[in-house]
Amino acid sequence: MFDLFRPTFQADSLDSISMDVLKRDGIRGLILDLDNTMTPWNDLEVGPKVEAWFKKLHEAGIKACVVSNNKRKQRVAVVADRLGIPFVYRATKPRRKAFRAGMNILGTGTTDTAVIGDQLFTDILGGNRMGLYTILVLPISDHEFVGTKVLRRMERVLIWFMKRWDSSEPHSPKVP
Repeated sequence: MFDLFRPTFQADSLDSISMDVLKRDGIRGLILDLDNTMTPWNDLEVGPKVEAWFKKLHEAGIKACVVSNNKRKQRVAVVADRLGIPFVYRATKPRRKAFRAGMNILGTGTTDTAVIGDQLFTDILGGNRMGLYTILVLPISDHEFVGTKVLRRMERVLIWFMKRWDSSEPHSPKVP
């Protein structure tokens, strides 16, 4: 059961994820969460570190697509357009349909796509259900949607159980 919630690996932030690691592991496309992964919740501003990271991503030849549960198309579009990447809104993660839509846009499959997000119950669970490479990042901000705050409490309980009864650590599936 815990395997569905265990990311391939964890990073402090989006900009701390190495292009070399992604390329080494065969990643050609990224499905990225928006709120509290790329920007603070409900914010249109992309920080300079995130912009610089996307520039490196482009230079590395890795494609990206925002897949967000946000229901406001314009909100998601503004950030995606600013970064020059496509998007899916009203994604209903962790449903598989959202991840398939992202992979279709990217032209990638399950073996060369990674999911990056800040939530176990949406981003990581959904990516793992599809058999994708998953990366959990810390949320950018404590300011969140009320429903997300409830899920965060559930995440803390799940993490406690995982630490207590499951000794497995996140790992790259493509590196022994």
